[in-house]
Amino acid sequence: MVRLSNSITAALLAVTTFAQRLPTPPTPPSPPSPPSPPSALPSTFEWVSTGPLVGPKNDGRGIDGIKDPSVVLIDGKYHVFASTASEKDGYNLVYFSFTDFNKANASTFYYLDQSPIGTGYRAAPEVFYFTPHKLWYLIYQNGNAAYSTNKNISDPAGWSAPSNFYNGTPAIVTANIGDGYWVDMWVICDEAECHLFSSDDNGHLFRSSTSLAKFPQGMSDPVIHLSAPKYDLYEASLMYKVGPKKYLLIVECIGKAGFRYFRSWTSESIAGMATPLAATEENPFAGLTDVTFNGPVWSKDISHGEVIRTQVDQTLSIDPSNMRFLYQGKE
Repeated sequence: MVRLSNSITAALLAVTTFAQRLPTPPTPPSPPSPPSPPSALPSTFEWVSTGPLVGPKNDGRGIDGIKDPSVVLIDGKYHVFASTASEKDGYNLVYFSFTDFNKANASTFYYLDQSPIGTGYRAAPEVFYFTPHKLWYLIYQNGNAAYSTNKNISDPAGWSAPSNFYNGTPAIVTANIGDGYWVDMWVICDEAECHLFSSDDNGHLFRSSTSLAKFPQGMSDPVIHLSAPKYDLYEASLMYKVGPKKYLLIVECIGKAGFRYFRSWTSESIAGMATPLAATEENPFAGLTDVTFNGPVWSKDISHGEVIRTQVDQTLSIDPSNMRFLYQGKE
């Protein structure tokens, strides 16, 4: 089923930069001490956001919003894959690249329905380089959990036709989805296994796994990795490696006033128990309470996005002390 959310109109991309505040050194007469370095992951976050950077083009496509970005940085160039949303045609995917965020909106759009990915419902992409295969993988939803591969990320016409991870909607998803939708597939791997996360817009985060050697084949039946009331664990889950034995999970939620924000958890392994980090609307990973703007406040939604990684491979590694988050907002 194609879901056209009320955030399509003027859905735009922007970057918010982590700005952790250092402790204030003591004042005289005590001898001043240098500030302590920030911890790997703080319990409170502060972000500074740009204004809108990328939006739909007036190119005859009738696109209403650019959404759900996935981004990797390679040799100074940002490669972005995103959803295109249209009230007329539904969802599909777009690729564009640039070297300077200030010039991102001038980049050329390549609509991936021109590639073997094809027309029809495709949305919420994730891109990474799978080292064992020496291939780029693009993960996305198409009513199932799908993937395409490409030898060259700079060749948007080179993506393969969709293949599915599952034979159909898993039974555990059907049993728990209620009036939600099965959305937002996300893959992350460690040295032994690859895990596939997905959400149901109904308070459940599902996880499947297969061995690194078998990927992308052999995904297990999903289990419920995390659950909460519907709007407290809604969609757009992201997991990153932040240290030798540390992972950061963030999930998009809907606040009391209807605005989007992200909660966060940590774990010692991908499948490990999730420990709340910045996990409330009052103290979120990213939301209205901890994002300031370097201009007018143009979006009250901090929605589906991606942290820019330090590694482009399947481990999804990031530097937790220097995070930039390319996110979806709404004017």
